[in-house]
Amino acid sequence: MLKHGKESFNPFPIIRNAVSNVICSMAFGKRFNYEDDEFKTMLKNMARALELSVNSYMILVNICPWLYYLPFGPFRELRQTELDITAFLKRIIAQHRDTLDAANPRDFIDMYFIHAEEEKNNKESSFNDDYLFFIIGDLFIAGTDTTSNTLLWCLLYMSLYPEVQEKVHAEIEAVLGRDKVPSLAYKAQMPFTEATIMEVQRMTAVVPLSIPRMASETAVLQGYTIPKGSVIVPNLWSVHRDPNIWEKPDEFQPSRFLDENGHLIKKESFIPFGMGKRVCMGEQLAKMELFLIFSSLMQSFTFMYPENAAKPSMEGRFGLTLAPCPFNIIALKK
Repeated sequence: MLKHGKESFNPFPIIRNAVSNVICSMAFGKRFNYEDDEFKTMLKNMARALELSVNSYMILVNICPWLYYLPFGPFRELRQTELDITAFLKRIIAQHRDTLDAANPRDFIDMYFIHAEEEKNNKESSFNDDYLFFIIGDLFIAGTDTTSNTLLWCLLYMSLYPEVQEKVHAEIEAVLGRDKVPSLAYKAQMPFTEATIMEVQRMTAVVPLSIPRMASETAVLQGYTIPKGSVIVPNLWSVHRDPNIWEKPDEFQPSRFLDENGHLIKKESFIPFGMGKRVCMGEQLAKMELFLIFSSLMQSFTFMYPENAAKPSMEGRFGLTLAPCPFNIIALKK
């Protein structure tokens, strides 16, 4: 960001690279240089796969699976993109298998192999290479897109609400100063910073319809019978904007998550990661990433929206997640 000086720039590539590298560190035990061709190709393929997955034609695959194999248009491109992603991930997995030292595990893949070996005589075990591949794919797709878009929304809101940004800066200055590196040890001392992140999550609901569920038993809800096996789509956006729950729900007010003493309030209706037994498995990782990356950026920069630029739509772009419309921003070194 420093290289842009007072010039506006698109923050998406920087944020996406940073978040993706967190997943790489955890899963692969390594970080990639942002200019690494293999890394850039992987991110480009994953972003393109997400775009194609919500293409109006591709949605028809859920109804007619055979459409996936059509040799033209987005169907063909999606298959090729998936093949490229598969080749990259399986190459990483193979390298780990060849260099595995069970006494010194390096990352998630190593731990998976070690546990799979322990379970090899269990016929009901699901620890196989196929599951490993799909788990890593889920980590990247679910972990990169959601967290990246939340951070982009945070930067956009900070640039459009300078009075909130000033309060975040003041809290960071009081707790961290310029010398301390943000860490989870300081999180409890920074309630306004955390409340700001939470309010951005409430306002934007990056996964507005969560993940479809299935009714395990027939149930009656407010007089309506929900048969066993019914598909249930939770509407998190509706919960986060319900005027019966939130005062002035369409206004950006981080203070709604603080009590009169400035302490953080955990509200039952705040559910950005879903709820129930199938709550997002990456919730804790995402919370850590959001706090550490956001506080690091706010410690170092003041974010401004270009004066002569048209304000972007705050409704965002709906894909697999709700992303902000493309925007440029100015990051001034503090």
